[in-house]
Amino acid sequence: MQPTRDPAPSFDRLIAACRLPRLEARVLLEHVSGRSREWLIAHGDESAAGAVGARFEALVRRRQDGEPVAYLVGRREFHGRDFEVGAEVLIPRPETEELVDLALASAEAGSTRVLDLGTGSGCIAITFVCLRPEWSVVATDRSRDALAIARRNAQRLCPRALTDGRLEFREGDWWAPLPAGERFDLIVSNPPYVADGDPHLRRGDLRFEPRGALASGSDGLAALRTICAGAGDRLQPGARLLVEHGFEQGDAVRALFAAVGLVEVRTLPDAAGLDRFTGGTMPLEV
Repeated sequence: MQPTRDPAPSFDRLIAACRLPRLEARVLLEHVSGRSREWLIAHGDESAAGAVGARFEALVRRRQDGEPVAYLVGRREFHGRDFEVGAEVLIPRPETEELVDLALASAEAGSTRVLDLGTGSGCIAITFVCLRPEWSVVATDRSRDALAIARRNAQRLCPRALTDGRLEFREGDWWAPLPAGERFDLIVSNPPYVADGDPHLRRGDLRFEPRGALASGSDGLAALRTICAGAGDRLQPGARLLVEHGFEQGDAVRALFAAVGLVEVRTLPDAAGLDRFTGGTMPLEV
């Protein structure tokens, strides 16, 4: 007599038994099964194939060890589009969606030349060219691996922007990839702004994200100092610099903006009411 095998667990049972938050578990199960959220809800009592269950349980173990869901499934939604992400790039956050919205609202109508410093996955630059076909965007990053991900995202989400030259990726640290004299109407950046010794870098999801995209000097302001120091040579008269930063860094960032001669300097809150974004304008030539 052949021994009876235990039936494969249902999709619902896999989710219930894994002890992850239900939303996280469902995202992982969608990924390994290739089924949509709606399908899994409608067919939750059906048995999951053995290979699906094994892949799901492997991802659950990695998530329980703290690895971010975005890295496990290789994507993260940003401003309504799915972006490829990996351990080479920072996972896009909702606050950076707000940075994009502020930039879109602050720019004058018509043709605009934009610089995205430290583009990572390319989520800021790509969203700009998707939403503003009259804009041209240069996106820089010192990481060749990050730029490879950004280019793949661009090729999938806005290939025409690459072929018509509206979107250009350049490798190099902050201002280094730009030739002398190249100026922009808007410069945007979500740079690293966590202090090197911040204990949060050793906890939770942050342990898995690239340290160079998170931490910047003993006070977290090293990258922001570099950005501000070079902005004067890269902004057109009347152009704006807009950055994301830590919620306790507003005073320091405003001082950096003022020290390089930017005017109309303001710090704005994120959706949680925390100081998160600072912008300033290059004075008009007299």
